[in-house]
Amino acid sequence: MSTPNGFPQHSRAACVSQSMEGGAVQDLQAKKAGKAAKKEAGGSVTLPTERPVSVGTPVSETLKLLPEELKANMKIKSITPRPPRKPRLERAASLDEKSWRRWRRFRTSQESLTDPNDTSSSNGSLQEASPSPPNRSRASPCHPCCQQNSLHSSPDASEASSVGKSRGGTSDLGKRASEISSAFGGLLRGKAFAGGKPRLSQIMPARPLPPMELNVASHTLRTANRIDPDCLDYRHYSQHKFGRVSSSLSDTRLHGNGMVYDNCSTDSMKSTFSLLTPIRAKDVRSRSYLEGSLMASGALLGAEELSRYFPDRNIGIFVATWNMQGQKELPVNLDDFLLPTDPDYAQDMYVIGVQEGCPDRREWEIRLQETLGPHYVLLYSAAHGVLYMSVFIRRDLIWFCSEVEYATVTTRIVSQIKTKGALGICFTFFGTSFLFITSHFTSGDSKVNERKLDYNKTIQALTLPKNVPDTNPYRSSSSDVTTRFDEVFWFGDFNFRLNKDRETVDSILNQNPDTDVSKLLVYDQLTSEMSRGSIFKGFQEADIHFRPSYKFDIGKDSYDTTSKQRTPSYTDRVVFRSRYKDDIQAVKYSSCPVIKTSDHRPVFALFRVKVRPGRDNIPLAAGQFDRELYLMGIKRRITRELQKRREQKDQKSSSICSIS
Repeated sequence: MSTPNGFPQHSRAACVSQSMEGGAVQDLQAKKAGKAAKKEAGGSVTLPTERPVSVGTPVSETLKLLPEELKANMKIKSITPRPPRKPRLERAASLDEKSWRRWRRFRTSQESLTDPNDTSSSNGSLQEASPSPPNRSRASPCHPCCQQNSLHSSPDASEASSVGKSRGGTSDLGKRASEISSAFGGLLRGKAFAGGKPRLSQIMPARPLPPMELNVASHTLRTANRIDPDCLDYRHYSQHKFGRVSSSLSDTRLHGNGMVYDNCSTDSMKSTFSLLTPIRAKDVRSRSYLEGSLMASGALLGAEELSRYFPDRNIGIFVATWNMQGQKELPVNLDDFLLPTDPDYAQDMYVIGVQEGCPDRREWEIRLQETLGPHYVLLYSAAHGVLYMSVFIRRDLIWFCSEVEYATVTTRIVSQIKTKGALGICFTFFGTSFLFITSHFTSGDSKVNERKLDYNKTIQALTLPKNVPDTNPYRSSSSDVTTRFDEVFWFGDFNFRLNKDRETVDSILNQNPDTDVSKLLVYDQLTSEMSRGSIFKGFQEADIHFRPSYKFDIGKDSYDTTSKQRTPSYTDRVVFRSRYKDDIQAVKYSSCPVIKTSDHRPVFALFRVKVRPGRDNIPLAAGQFDRELYLMGIKRRITRELQKRREQKDQKSSSICSIS
């Protein structure tokens, strides 16, 4: 016989009986806990030991086992059976209990997903994980819904829960939570047995999640705006000073929305309109270009500005020399010369010296500008007959250069013939002075002394600097121009040869076709003279790992095959010196074998040079550069690209497919 609720009548009666038993047992447990607490406080109340309560014992038998005092205080109310309902677990708990309950709930939900026909239950697993008193572990309800009713509909159970909460400790709360979790797991399994769809609880992680790192700025975000270390308090200013609330992406709105950020991320959001560093009005007022100071805030050439652009205070410099042999024809592509693929990044400064340059010097400079592109501008160029020198610099750095000065020296007896001599260009970048010299010394295998005379005449007659002050006059010499600058680069066709016959040199080159040229350098005139100190005093040269740059057949990779049979030699060189030790580090030293329009191969070197802060009391270039050349080079670059695309398009459209 079944009831309107759908449960058998005898099952409902058993459930009611079991519910009453469960409430009585829970009340007994609460009373025992209360009396134990009183005994610890000094009371003399004792609770007699009774035999254990069995599962089949009725309620009247259970009441007989209780003490008289407990019977007097216990109030048993009638319970009306009702259908099962969702568990009500809303009650206050400590943080420790909440975290423990989440973990227990996760275990219960995992076990409820197992096979319903499995003999092992989540109740059992929970009891094994956290042991409970024996009388509760033995009392198992006949149906999960009855167990749920007994847990939530019995007032005695709620009283016991309140007593346990007030007098028990964290252990009682843990046991109570274990019972609730077990009941919830049993309810889910009961629904699974009945064929209903179980409603699982929210799955929580088994362990607390690791704390989130506050520094959420990516590596790219941190390094993209590394030039802004002077506004670490930007967060304060953006919240209280700027007030750009009308912008669609204002900093104050980002801060107000509770966005997680740190100093790196705020540095990259410094301006709503650009990544430029905000300039405070007080810094503008205190800035002076007349009285220089190395550490002054806002100084154009000071330490603050230098660290913003170069945090490690090192710049990259490309220095190249090429004897063009006066050829009118220029190479089709200069990328392999100016932009070698070995380093990943382009350099900050490009200095190219040419000997026996092409007749159209302007065309040569346009080609250089076209190759380097819009990121670079021509800071200065000069010529001495067929000696050319061009200095290109990144367009962002032109404001930190002083006025550029140049001077020339003719080493020929007849000064009107300007094929041999020297050309020097100097300027100051921040607080470091640079001198670049390109030279063409006397040619001839045996004219070593003449070449040394050319060197001595150059260092004595080159009148630099003129208006730009010397950064360290105490270490300068009036008889040597190279001592009056911090960093000196001397490059050109020095015409020093190998003191060996052609056959021996060819045999060495054939034995070591790649980069092992140490046997050749034993016969090099320049290396020998530098070791004696008779030329280029104080200068250094990077290790040579390339083949001799002279003399080739034009358009070929073979050395001189004419009747003269000139010996291959390292005539084209790059040397350097510095006032301070280890200021210049050579990164690469090589030649460009793909350019074959001359009997010389271009030779280039890459350097890392240390730069120091300077003072604003020097003649500044104020951003001057060759604007006309810049526009012509960019226009030529665009025109060539469009022409290349047009040719590719015409080639595709003119292709014919034939079917045989």
